[in-house]
Amino acid sequence: MKTVLKHGTIYTGNEKIVDGYLRFGKKIEAVGPLNEYKAAPDDVVFDATNKIIIPGFIDIHSHGGYGFDSMDGEPAQIEKMVNDMVHEGITSYFATTMTQSPTAIAKAMRGIKKVAEHNPIIQGIHLEGPFISPVFKGAQPEEYIQAPDIELFNEWNELAGHLIKLVTYAPEYKTASAFENYCLKHSIVPSIGHSNAKREELRTSKASHVTHLYNAQREFKHRQPGVTGHALLEDNIYCEIIADGFHVSPDMIRLAYKLKGPEKLELITDSMRAKGMPEGVSELGGQKVIVKDKQARLETGNLAGSVLKYQDAFRNIMKFTGCGIEEAVLMSSVNQAREFCLKDKGILSVGKDADLNLFDDEMQLIKTYSMGKSYQD
Repeated sequence: MKTVLKHGTIYTGNEKIVDGYLRFGKKIEAVGPLNEYKAAPDDVVFDATNKIIIPGFIDIHSHGGYGFDSMDGEPAQIEKMVNDMVHEGITSYFATTMTQSPTAIAKAMRGIKKVAEHNPIIQGIHLEGPFISPVFKGAQPEEYIQAPDIELFNEWNELAGHLIKLVTYAPEYKTASAFENYCLKHSIVPSIGHSNAKREELRTSKASHVTHLYNAQREFKHRQPGVTGHALLEDNIYCEIIADGFHVSPDMIRLAYKLKGPEKLELITDSMRAKGMPEGVSELGGQKVIVKDKQARLETGNLAGSVLKYQDAFRNIMKFTGCGIEEAVLMSSVNQAREFCLKDKGILSVGKDADLNLFDDEMQLIKTYSMGKSYQD
């Protein structure tokens, strides 16, 4: 039995197909204009008139949601959290850790690995910290911050079954260059983040990614470009952006879009366990978090991740930049699949995994398919 969506407007990641069709099981078997459709006996056809079909979202930076956090390290809780994320359109996910004790991070590695062994939504791990700068620690607990340590990092990667695909670190440490070499040798993307590095220090860095652009990093100034300026100046660098309107003002998002273009920006949620939960008191890394007015903040007032849902980030990036759906698809799926070599993800084409989102003509998410399985609120 194969699912067929007919009469939808399909944004494949490579092209726009008006009045198209898509046939899929776990994999995509056919996609194209409706006049090329040839019915098969096992087709189960759904009318997608006035619907928009796009690739499933890929969130490479999210700590948690729906009451749970990747750092909990409990497989059953991580499983539930990941499955709940599908309802916001996320079909590929990098479980994201934070600065904690080596023991706590090791527990998280084991827990995430266990879930990833049977849940294909988890496509990797993003290790955010502890190799960061205390100057720009953000909501990361300072007592566990340390310089990059290859031996410790390798231990965690072994425990994770080599699932670590992305690591956030501060390149200004003396051990950073050797650490970058280790990452590149093991196909792990080094990402500048929570860093006080100057532009001069970053010129020799091998990093090709910047964690949550503008946030928790040496900012852009007229005499010192800092991390933000370096990210905007270097064409090879991919930049994450939290498009909730709180972490970065819409005008600054628009500036990044103009300078980097849609091919080098990647939408993230940076969400924490309070996403999808009622407002009130929550927790991040043992720290009290107060959630109010769609913002998560420490008692100090610092932002502590977000409660942003991915389909809202997708709509917001179009609202903030004026870009179209085709460009938003690059930033929500295509770029991530390309950068992290997720060869079966990110584009709606024959042979790829059947990961897709169905929106109505008012850009409200109405259904998600993950490996061909239907999820609907």
